[in-house]
Formats: sequence, structure tokens, C-alpha cells
Amino acid sequence: MAKGLPKRSEDYSLWYNELVKKADLAEHSSVRGCMVIKPYGFSIWEKMQAALDKMFKDTGHSNAYFPLFVPKNLFEAEEKNAEGFAKECAVVTHYRLKNDPDNKGKLIVDPDAKLEEELVVRPTSEAVIWSTYKNWIQSYRDLPLLINQWANVVRWEMRTRLFLRTAEFLWQEGHTAHATKNEAVDETKQMLEVYADFAEKHMALPVLKGVKSESERFAGALDTYCIEALMQDGKALQAGTSHFLGQNFAKAFDVKFAGKDGKEDFVWGTSWGVSTRLMGALIMAHSDDEGLVLPPKLAPIQVVIVPIFKGEEQLNAVSEVAHKLRKELLTDDISVKFDDRDTSSPGWKFAEYELKGVPVRVAIGPRDLENGTVEIARRDTKEKKVMPITEASGYIKQLMTDIQENIYSRALNFRTDNTTEVDTYEEFKKVLDTKAGFVMAHWDGTSETENRIKEETKATIRCIPLNFKEEAGKCIYSGNKSEGRVVFARAY
Repeated sequence: MAKGLPKRSEDYSLWYNELVKKADLAEHSSVRGCMVIKPYGFSIWEKMQAALDKMFKDTGHSNAYFPLFVPKNLFEAEEKNAEGFAKECAVVTHYRLKNDPDNKGKLIVDPDAKLEEELVVRPTSEAVIWSTYKNWIQSYRDLPLLINQWANVVRWEMRTRLFLRTAEFLWQEGHTAHATKNEAVDETKQMLEVYADFAEKHMALPVLKGVKSESERFAGALDTYCIEALMQDGKALQAGTSHFLGQNFAKAFDVKFAGKDGKEDFVWGTSWGVSTRLMGALIMAHSDDEGLVLPPKLAPIQVVIVPIFKGEEQLNAVSEVAHKLRKELLTDDISVKFDDRDTSSPGWKFAEYELKGVPVRVAIGPRDLENGTVEIARRDTKEKKVMPITEASGYIKQLMTDIQENIYSRALNFRTDNTTEVDTYEEFKKVLDTKAGFVMAHWDGTSETENRIKEETKATIRCIPLNFKEEAGKCIYSGNKSEGRVVFARAY
């Protein structure tokens, strides 16, 4: 164990919480249920943002920003959406404080500063965005409207966990408007593919693509598409969602357009989003008892060079070689840190960068200078290799690809090993309690059966896979006819 990090096998939840804090990713704030994302953690989020933002713009989307506050009457306009989020809403009722006449130095809410209409702090932005789209859309020439925003939202969670579930979190939310149903459905599916591509190629996280059951859909959507990932404790984590909204929000906010034939119709909508929950997925999917394991594409520091020296003369000699290697790596667009601090030992630094998940560590000492070599260590496999300094930059460049692919393969093998087909309810419960993971089982398609299974086992239908195979069978719970297997799991 590194720096007192608990073992995953003994207490996965404690291991996760301690790792988030000890790796300097985030910490609890003075505001209950909210977190402070620390510089190292935020730098990972920034790399996620940059990659996703490019993918959004490459598919024709533009960024905008909409207000944090939503007038209550707008929030209520789409009934299902309002009902779905009502219990999580924070509401602003007053706009001013004043001195407490009975307690000097304290402030109280000014009763004379009550808002004429209460404001909901956005839990999601459909209401304020669609009320705006009414002014932006008049004709088919204004469509499609492809907008994304990077923002924070507030959902008043009672039980919180850093990154996975906090009262305030960061995310992006796309909101698009289209002239036809087919265009909107295509957009919904396209953004699901963008999310899956990002998860697998950047996060090295294999995901299942599917559609949510009716009871698990986003409030106000006709269909919710999702990507589901499996964590190392066998629980599922919803990593991203893309919603086909139909004309629900257009009708709620009277957003119409005139077609080429001059006839008016309501536009078709989508919304889609991922959040800082992806940070939690990244941590839980790959990390180990020594700390973070980061895929090179998202690592803030891809290579750290640690000099081994005694005295200034040796440091100067080692530094000359280190800076030359660093320059070569920077030319290949690899981020490098040369840690020449004399306040910590090389061993302490090794443990620190292992904890922080730096993919590659290079050690250079006086003996290496004599032999013309360096020692290169991989974080993912912990393999070490001594090689000529002249070959180091080329080897490290290849390691960036090898480590990225290995981390993905390892996660994919884990998911394969922890995906189980079952045919009976007893077998279903046994797998959940002894093995966990994704459980493929027949379901009769009813919400009643789905809810009973959830109540009795705490397992939910994560998705109906996009590659759903028709397979006649019997529902594990009701024994009624089933057309194929769906994905169950206990989840975060």
C-alpha cells in the first residue's frame, strides 16, 4: 500500500475516497455535499473537456452559455421534466440579506426582499434553453440548431461521494433542435457514439451502448440512449446519456418553425450530457492499491524524470541529460515533468508519482551517466527497463500507445470475465451476491417486473443493448415471454 491507501479488496468505498484525497484530486468543501476540485484533478477534467469539446465542434456544434437561474414557471412548463427533478431542486426565494437587529454582526434574510417569482437553480437546462430557442427559431432555415454549454448544475443530493454524486457538479449539456424526427433521432445516436468513442479511446474504458427502459429514461424524453461501464467492484456506472426528446419541449415552450411549404410545425429536440462523474469512472475502472492508473491521453503529466544525485555537481550533470530528453519528448507532444527538488528522496518521489498515476517514470543517476543509460518504469504493469539514453525518447513515445491499449484491454477483459448469462431468478440473485458485474437476463418488458427486481435485489436494468439479439425465452422473474436478454447490474 502506498501512503496508507486501503486495499480495494478490503474496503472498496474507503479505498476510492482515500485515493481521491491522497492523489490530490478533490476534497470536501465547507458547503455540505459540494466538492473542491484541486489543481491536479481539474487538469484531468480539462483534458477531458478539451477532447470532448473538439469532438462536439467536429460534429457541427457550437458552445453557448445560459443562465444558472430558471424562473419557476418556465421550469414547470414541461410537466414530466419538472416532476422528475422537483425533489432535487434548490430554490432562490429572496435576493438580499440584512443585519440582524437582535444579534450584532449576524445577517438574516430580508423579508422585504422576497422575489416576485421564485428561481430554480438549474438541475438541467432544458427549460431555460427551450424558452430561448422560441426566439431563435422561426423557419426551417434556422435548423438544425446545434448548441452545447459547459456549466455547473445543482441537484440537492442527500448522500454524496466525491465526483460520483455531489450537490453541485460540472458538466456539458448539448441541446439541439431539428426539422424532422429522423434528424433528431440521428443526432441522439450520433452523440452516443461520440461519448462511446471518447470513453474507449481517451479514457481506455470499454462501454456498453444501449437504450434505457421506460422507467429509467430521462424525465421528458421519449428515448434515452446510454453508455454503461463496469467498475472494479462489479458495479455499473452510467457514463453518459443522449436523449431523444421528440416534440415534448417544443410543445411546452411553443417552439415552431415554418417549413419549405410554409406550414408550421413543432421542432424536434435532443439533449445529451456527461459530467465530472467521468472522473469517478476513470479512477474506479483502472486504479490499484498503489494509487491512480491514468491512460496517457488524459494524464496531466505523461512522463516524470527523477534525478538521483548527491550534491550540486551530480545534479548538474544529470540535469543536462534530463533536459535534453525532456526537449525530445516535448517535440513529440508528450508532457514531461523534471522533478529536481532536493527536499524529497528519489524513493519518496517514486511513490508520489505512482500514487498520482503518471504513466511513465524515468530515473537517471551518476551510474546511468557513466553507462549512457536510463531506467524507464511503466505505471500500468510496473515493469522496469534499462536502456541506452539514445533510444529512450523513441521507446517512451511507443509506450504512450502501448500503455493506453493495455489499460483498455485489461478493463475489457475484466468486463468480459464479469458478464454472466443467467436463466433463473435464483441464479440471478446468486451472481449478484457472489460475483456481481453485468448480468444478462430475460425480462418480460414490464415496469412492474423491473421494479420488483429492483426492490428485491437493488439491481436495475442498465440498458437494452443496441446490439440486442432476439432470443425467445422466459422472464427470470415472472416466467412470461421474453424477446431477449437485457443488462442488469447494481450501480452507482
